[in-house]
Amino acid sequence: MKLTLETDNPAILESVKKIFKKQGNEDFWQTIPKNQQEEILKGIKETEKGENVDYEEFI
Repeated sequence: MKLTLETDNPAILESVKKIFKKQGNEDFWQTIPKNQQEEILKGIKETEKGENVDYEEFI
């Protein structure tokens, strides 16, 4: 990170910029496996129905 901040090389800065743009366009949801997506959706539905346990009670 320090080298990136201290560089004056436009080619390096452009490369770093492209990396961040590429990562910024990727949808996190699409990067996780289908079974994890299903578990997350299941957890959301359970929470919406009030079917959850407070963290402090769990511990």
